[in-house]
Amino acid sequence: MITYDHLSVMVHRRAEQYGDKVALKYRNYTTAQWIPITWKQFSQTINQLANALAGLGIEEEENIGIFSQNKPECLFVDFAAFANRAVTVPLYATSSSAQAQYILNDAGIRYLFVGEQYQYDAAFSAFSFCHTLQQLIIFERSVVRDPRDRNSIYFDELLKSGEALPYNDQVQARTARATADDLANILYTSGTTGEPKGVLLHHSNYLEAFRIHDIRLPFMTDNDVSMCFLPLTHVLEKAWCYLCIHKGVQICINLRPTDIQTTIKEIRPTLMCSVPRFWEKVYAGVQEKIGEATGMKKALMIDAIKVGKIHNIDYLRYGKTPPLMNRLKYSFYEKTIYALLKKTVGIEKGNFFPTAGAAVPDEICEFVHSVGINMIVGYGLTESTATVSCFPAKGFQIGSVGTIMSDVQVKIGDNNEILLRGKTITKGYYKKAKATAEAIDADGWFHTGDAGYLKDGHLYLTERIKDLFKTSNGKYISPQALEVKLAVDRYIDQIAIIADQRKFVSALIIPVYDYVKEYAQKQGITYKTMAELLKNPAVIELFRHRIDTLQQQFAHFEQVKRFTLLPEPFSMERGELTNTLKLKRSVVANNYKALIDKMYEE
Repeated sequence: MITYDHLSVMVHRRAEQYGDKVALKYRNYTTAQWIPITWKQFSQTINQLANALAGLGIEEEENIGIFSQNKPECLFVDFAAFANRAVTVPLYATSSSAQAQYILNDAGIRYLFVGEQYQYDAAFSAFSFCHTLQQLIIFERSVVRDPRDRNSIYFDELLKSGEALPYNDQVQARTARATADDLANILYTSGTTGEPKGVLLHHSNYLEAFRIHDIRLPFMTDNDVSMCFLPLTHVLEKAWCYLCIHKGVQICINLRPTDIQTTIKEIRPTLMCSVPRFWEKVYAGVQEKIGEATGMKKALMIDAIKVGKIHNIDYLRYGKTPPLMNRLKYSFYEKTIYALLKKTVGIEKGNFFPTAGAAVPDEICEFVHSVGINMIVGYGLTESTATVSCFPAKGFQIGSVGTIMSDVQVKIGDNNEILLRGKTITKGYYKKAKATAEAIDADGWFHTGDAGYLKDGHLYLTERIKDLFKTSNGKYISPQALEVKLAVDRYIDQIAIIADQRKFVSALIIPVYDYVKEYAQKQGITYKTMAELLKNPAVIELFRHRIDTLQQQFAHFEQVKRFTLLPEPFSMERGELTNTLKLKRSVVANNYKALIDKMYEE
């Protein structure tokens, strides 16, 4: 019988179970060594910090802010807060000062933990505009405080104040009062439209998530090693790390997202949550290698993918035994080509890899499974404590987002909207009764805003209802479907489809600049700037051809007729991307209005 410990005591229970086994690891950037933290140390640090928080005067049910990139300290603060029946509110490490200010004021935060210099500077400049904020607590000793700063302290100073456990009786009494109905987190959605909303996630949401994942993922064990790569602010990574702690899985914390290519090879994890973009880059890398190869080498690589598809997708996926010849060839490729590919990425010890956050293009999904990587595609929202559905071990359908998790209710409503009900679904938005009433109907169904359908128990997504474009000819266009299809191309890094109230579909494209430069070199094209190169007729023709090839399956009115190649990527600073790198369509439309209008000139 599996026990489901309240988050306020979960780490302590695992420490009793695992003692000196490694619970967490983080990278020391000076020595490039990974520093281990045992379960016992994890538990002791949480006790000490819980006492320090009580000493600060943290109240039960108070909101505590964490504004940092991924660090072990983020988890220390979470669980020390839960011991005090307090609530944690994470902010994306990339948030601007204005975004931080909004959340700090909305959640009424008195104490904010900050990570590195960027978060400290952003928080300090917002300080005087935050009516409740009293103190910043800085994780990194290397952070230089502003000369005007009189009251910030460093994390190690705070931790020291709890050393002798001076408030232990108070902390223990609070922990004893903790219930599943307590609020655990307020997670602010990055909001592609309007201001962010604070999603309420209670301890009961997480406990139910653990239970249903234990049913779905029986092959996840305490021998696994998970790489924490997505921001701990993101519900997928947060809920996943809590699940790892529940299961006794070792968590290795990647500090900076751009380091993943290095850190993944140092750790060689068995588990890692990621977004489709990660796998798209793996796929693009392999396609590039195939493109460069010749003769026998090229033939073997192409054959390996073909053999893998027959073996894993046509047969094993349905529990059937592949033909003998295929099994023999697969076994050969498994020791050679697949092994080399996995080792190059750093995932040769892989157990499975949850992937969500955006649609996974079919060809990426097929490729990843063909080469023997167990990518579990799923669908979920902050409001559903992550997973609503995910690939089952057998019989998953490419193109779907898997089968529904146990005891999560799903029905399809008006406009094919996906509606959800169950114990993992949020009770609403913080201090936003109107938004809560709009999202959760009288029968308790949460309206996701995503359109889709169910077929033979598998859930399929079609579009984001709010994002549907209507052309001036009255035709509806789903921008995501086109963007997902076109972003597979190795020359395309980012794409924004334009069609709303326009005569036809156009696109703004951020190319992979290095590939365009390479192409120019091969073609003998000379240029002074990237902007000049992207206006070259040969480059435009290259993109035209590649887009036309990829969009054949779309109806004529859905296809991109004109496009503009941009010399600079979309940016968070200009407000074009959310913290989770989703496009803010209204901002893009506004920022590039002149360029867009030009595409529609006769």
